[in-house]
Amino acid sequence: MTAVDDRPTTHPLVAFFEELEVPEGFKTELLRGEIVMMAGPDMVHNRIVQNVQDQIPSDRWERLQTQDVGILEEISEPQPDLVVLELDAGPESGRLMPTEVITLLVEVVSRTSVDRDYGLKRNIYAAGKIPAYLIIDPVMGQCVLLTEPAGSGEDADYAVQRITKFGDPVPLDLLGVELGTDRFRKLPDARPHSRP
Repeated sequence: MTAVDDRPTTHPLVAFFEELEVPEGFKTELLRGEIVMMAGPDMVHNRIVQNVQDQIPSDRWERLQTQDVGILEEISEPQPDLVVLELDAGPESGRLMPTEVITLLVEVVSRTSVDRDYGLKRNIYAAGKIPAYLIIDPVMGQCVLLTEPAGSGEDADYAVQRITKFGDPVPLDLLGVELGTDRFRKLPDARPHSRP
Protein backbone atom coordinates (compact mmCIF):
# COMPACT_ATOMS: atom_id res chain seq x y z
CA MET A 1 0.00 0.00 0.00
CA THR A 2 1.24 3.49 -0.82
CA ALA A 3 1.25 5.82 2.15
CA VAL A 4 -0.81 8.99 1.82
CA ASP A 5 2.40 10.96 2.48
CA ASP A 6 3.73 9.79 -0.92
CA ARG A 7 1.13 11.80 -2.82
CA PRO A 8 2.01 15.06 -4.57
CA THR A 9 0.88 18.15 -2.66
CA THR A 10 -1.95 19.49 -4.80
CA HIS A 11 -3.21 22.39 -2.70
CA PRO A 12 -0.96 25.21 -1.42
CA LEU A 13 -2.75 25.22 1.95
CA VAL A 14 -1.85 21.54 2.47
CA ALA A 15 1.85 22.36 1.97
CA PHE A 16 1.59 25.32 4.36
CA PHE A 17 -0.23 23.21 6.96
CA GLU A 18 2.31 20.40 6.79
CA GLU A 19 5.17 22.86 7.46
CA LEU A 20 3.37 24.68 10.27
CA GLU A 21 5.30 24.96 13.56
CA VAL A 22 2.80 24.12 16.31
CA PRO A 23 3.54 25.22 19.88
CA GLU A 24 3.96 22.41 22.39
CA GLY A 25 0.71 21.43 24.09
CA PHE A 26 -1.44 22.33 21.09
CA LYS A 27 -3.05 20.22 18.39
CA THR A 28 -3.80 21.41 14.86
CA GLU A 29 -6.10 20.05 12.20
CA LEU A 30 -6.82 21.01 8.61
CA LEU A 31 -10.60 20.89 8.18
CA ARG A 32 -11.91 21.70 4.73
CA GLY A 33 -9.19 24.23 4.09
CA GLU A 34 -9.35 25.85 7.54
CA ILE A 35 -6.53 25.42 10.06
CA VAL A 36 -7.90 24.80 13.56
CA MET A 37 -5.65 24.95 16.65
CA MET A 38 -6.75 23.60 20.04
CA ALA A 39 -5.25 23.47 23.51
CA GLY A 40 -4.59 20.10 25.10
CA PRO A 41 -7.63 18.12 26.28
CA ASP A 42 -9.18 17.80 29.75
CA MET A 43 -8.43 14.71 31.88
CA VAL A 44 -12.08 13.61 31.50
CA HIS A 45 -11.44 13.51 27.74
CA ASN A 46 -8.19 11.56 28.03
CA ARG A 47 -9.66 9.00 30.40
CA ILE A 48 -12.58 8.36 28.04
CA VAL A 49 -10.24 7.85 25.07
CA GLN A 50 -8.07 5.47 27.12
CA ASN A 51 -11.14 3.54 28.31
CA VAL A 52 -12.43 3.11 24.75
CA GLN A 53 -9.01 2.01 23.52
CA ASP A 54 -8.74 -0.54 26.31
CA GLN A 55 -12.10 -2.10 25.35
CA ILE A 56 -11.16 -2.69 21.70
CA PRO A 57 -9.22 -5.98 21.38
CA SER A 58 -5.62 -5.36 20.32
CA ASP A 59 -5.28 -8.86 18.87
CA ARG A 60 -7.55 -7.86 15.97
CA TRP A 61 -7.60 -4.06 15.89
CA GLU A 62 -5.00 -1.33 15.75
CA ARG A 63 -6.05 1.58 18.02
CA LEU A 64 -4.10 4.75 17.31
CA GLN A 65 -4.20 8.05 19.18
CA THR A 66 -2.88 11.32 17.70
CA GLN A 67 -2.96 9.81 14.19
CA ASP A 68 -3.59 12.23 11.32
CA VAL A 69 -6.04 11.07 8.66
CA GLY A 70 -5.75 12.11 5.00
CA ILE A 71 -9.07 13.07 3.43
CA LEU A 72 -7.46 14.74 0.49
CA GLU A 73 -10.52 15.43 -1.67
CA GLU A 74 -11.89 17.48 1.27
CA ILE A 75 -8.61 19.40 1.83
CA SER A 76 -8.71 17.91 5.30
CA GLU A 77 -6.20 16.30 7.65
CA PRO A 78 -8.12 15.78 10.89
CA GLN A 79 -6.58 14.17 13.97
CA PRO A 80 -9.36 12.16 15.63
CA ASP A 81 -9.02 11.14 19.26
CA LEU A 82 -8.88 7.48 18.23
CA VAL A 83 -8.42 5.76 14.85
CA VAL A 84 -9.36 2.07 14.65
CA LEU A 85 -8.36 -0.23 11.78
CA GLU A 86 -7.75 -3.94 11.28
CA LEU A 87 -4.28 -5.13 12.22
CA ASP A 88 -1.79 -4.74 9.38
CA ALA A 89 -4.31 -2.85 7.22
CA GLY A 90 -2.49 0.50 7.27
CA PRO A 91 0.82 1.63 5.82
CA GLU A 92 4.01 0.79 7.70
CA SER A 93 5.05 4.43 8.01
CA GLY A 94 3.98 7.95 7.15
CA ARG A 95 2.09 10.75 8.85
CA LEU A 96 -1.35 10.30 7.26
CA MET A 97 -3.63 7.29 7.51
CA PRO A 98 -5.63 6.67 4.30
CA THR A 99 -9.39 6.59 4.84
CA GLU A 100 -9.96 3.33 2.95
CA VAL A 101 -8.30 1.29 5.73
CA ILE A 102 -10.14 2.90 8.66
CA THR A 103 -13.06 1.11 10.32
CA LEU A 104 -13.94 3.57 13.11
CA LEU A 105 -13.07 7.12 14.15
CA VAL A 106 -13.74 8.38 17.67
CA GLU A 107 -14.05 12.00 18.77
CA VAL A 108 -14.60 13.04 22.39
CA VAL A 109 -16.41 16.38 22.54
CA SER A 110 -14.84 19.24 24.48
CA ARG A 111 -16.40 22.51 25.60
CA THR A 112 -15.14 24.18 22.40
CA SER A 113 -15.47 21.37 19.83
CA VAL A 114 -19.23 20.67 19.91
CA ASP A 115 -20.06 22.20 16.51
CA ARG A 116 -16.91 20.83 14.88
CA ASP A 117 -17.41 17.26 16.13
CA TYR A 118 -21.17 17.08 15.47
CA GLY A 119 -21.20 19.15 12.29
CA LEU A 120 -18.06 19.67 10.22
CA LYS A 121 -16.25 16.45 11.15
CA ARG A 122 -19.43 14.39 10.74
CA ASN A 123 -19.67 15.73 7.21
CA ILE A 124 -15.96 15.32 6.41
CA TYR A 125 -15.81 11.75 7.76
CA ALA A 126 -18.93 10.78 5.80
CA ALA A 127 -17.42 12.29 2.65
CA GLY A 128 -14.25 10.26 3.34
CA LYS A 129 -16.44 7.10 3.54
CA ILE A 130 -15.35 6.26 7.09
CA PRO A 131 -17.67 3.30 7.93
CA ALA A 132 -18.36 4.35 11.53
CA TYR A 133 -17.91 7.58 13.49
CA LEU A 134 -18.44 7.56 17.26
CA ILE A 135 -18.97 10.88 19.01
CA ILE A 136 -18.56 10.62 22.78
CA ASP A 137 -20.05 13.66 24.46
CA PRO A 138 -19.10 14.29 28.12
CA VAL A 139 -20.98 17.60 27.98
CA MET A 140 -24.36 15.86 27.53
CA GLY A 141 -23.44 12.38 28.83
CA GLN A 142 -24.17 10.58 25.56
CA CYS A 143 -22.58 8.67 22.70
CA VAL A 144 -23.68 9.11 19.09
CA LEU A 145 -22.74 6.28 16.73
CA LEU A 146 -22.97 7.18 13.04
CA THR A 147 -22.80 4.50 10.33
CA GLU A 148 -23.50 4.02 6.61
CA PRO A 149 -21.84 7.08 5.06
CA ALA A 150 -23.54 8.42 1.93
CA GLY A 151 -23.09 11.32 -0.46
CA SER A 152 -20.04 13.40 -1.26
CA GLY A 153 -18.56 16.76 -0.41
CA GLU A 154 -20.69 19.05 1.73
CA ASP A 155 -23.76 16.89 1.02
CA ALA A 156 -22.24 13.82 2.68
CA ASP A 157 -23.74 12.46 5.90
CA TYR A 158 -24.36 9.24 7.77
CA ALA A 159 -27.65 7.44 7.11
CA VAL A 160 -27.85 5.78 10.54
CA GLN A 161 -27.56 7.52 13.91
CA ARG A 162 -27.80 5.78 17.29
CA ILE A 163 -27.78 7.77 20.54
CA THR A 164 -26.85 6.05 23.80
CA LYS A 165 -26.70 7.64 27.26
CA PHE A 166 -23.62 7.16 29.44
CA GLY A 167 -24.11 4.01 31.51
CA ASP A 168 -25.68 2.03 28.66
CA PRO A 169 -23.53 -0.08 26.28
CA VAL A 170 -22.86 1.01 22.69
CA PRO A 171 -22.88 -1.88 20.18
CA LEU A 172 -19.93 -1.46 17.83
CA ASP A 173 -21.00 -4.18 15.41
CA LEU A 174 -18.21 -3.48 12.89
CA LEU A 175 -15.68 -4.30 15.62
CA GLY A 176 -17.65 -7.09 17.26
CA VAL A 177 -17.54 -5.12 20.52
CA GLU A 178 -20.12 -3.85 22.98
CA LEU A 179 -18.58 -0.67 24.37
CA GLY A 180 -19.20 -0.14 28.08
CA THR A 181 -19.80 3.51 29.00
CA ASP A 182 -20.38 3.19 32.75
CA ARG A 183 -16.92 4.63 33.51
CA PHE A 184 -17.36 7.67 31.24
CA ARG A 185 -17.66 10.92 33.20
CA LYS A 186 -19.29 14.22 32.28
CA LEU A 187 -17.37 17.49 32.07
CA PRO A 188 -18.16 19.55 35.18
CA ASP A 189 -19.75 22.98 34.66
CA ALA A 190 -20.07 22.48 30.88
CA ARG A 191 -22.89 24.38 29.18
CA PRO A 192 -25.47 22.01 27.64
CA HIS A 193 -26.08 22.12 23.87
CA SER A 194 -28.80 20.85 21.54
CA ARG A 195 -26.71 18.58 19.27
CA PRO A 196 -26.88 16.17 17.46
